Amino acid sequence: MKLTSISRRLCREVNALVFQAPVTHVYNPLEYARIPHERYLERYGQGQKQVLLVGMNPGPFGMAQTGVPFGDVALVRDWLGVQGQVNAPRVEHPKRPIAGFECSRSEVSGSRLWGWARDRFGKPEQFFRRFFVVNYCPLCFMLEGGKNFTPDKLPLVERGPLFDCCDRALAATVSELRPEWVIGVGAFAKKAAERALGTEHGARIDSILHPSPASPVANRGWALQAEQQLQSLGIELPRAVGGPG
Repeated sequence: MKLTSISRRLCREVNALVFQAPVTHVYNPLEYARIPHERYLERYGQGQKQVLLVGMNPGPFGMAQTGVPFGDVALVRDWLGVQGQVNAPRVEHPKRPIAGFECSRSEVSGSRLWGWARDRFGKPEQFFRRFFVVNYCPLCFMLEGGKNFTPDKLPLVERGPLFDCCDRALAATVSELRPEWVIGVGAFAKKAAERALGTEHGARIDSILHPSPASPVANRGWALQAEQQLQSLGIELPRAVGGPG
């Protein structure tokens, strides 16, 4: 099953779910940002990969705006070369408008992750020859005041059906890309991969530090620490290019 088919099925499944307070708004960029999202999948999600990096869910200024995991606008547009029409979500939070590629805010986690890929690999084709990046959960959750709400905090009655959908999509993605490694970007994603994949898919599962600015450790040189973690697993990295190339 191609990644676009997996994405569209996941989109339909999560759209059928219902979430209650304290969550007041749910954004599904697989739906309203489908064009750039599928351009990313079609351009870079072809063939077998060595390493699949898995994030938690969209950030409000990243994938929620661009449809690309960790999708900081400037890096998605200028380095990945992905753009496309982004519509409004079904119900938009007044404090979290979707401006798509006109969004002026930077997604720090995304600028760190894709900035590292750019500086280490030079051209996106070099990175995607061996790596690919997805999010485990496609939905962005917000509270009444606009604060981001992560899916791990949902009550079990809502979390269970959501995670069942996400587990199936991640398992299908791994079957398509056949990676040697599935690396959770953060502890949540590692646990999700372990639950979704079990021992049936053959990939080795581990994690690296999440690049969130909310993490004091990540704020002390995330890229170097993530590289050291990857290399300790035996995942070789090329000599750094050091620029946008």
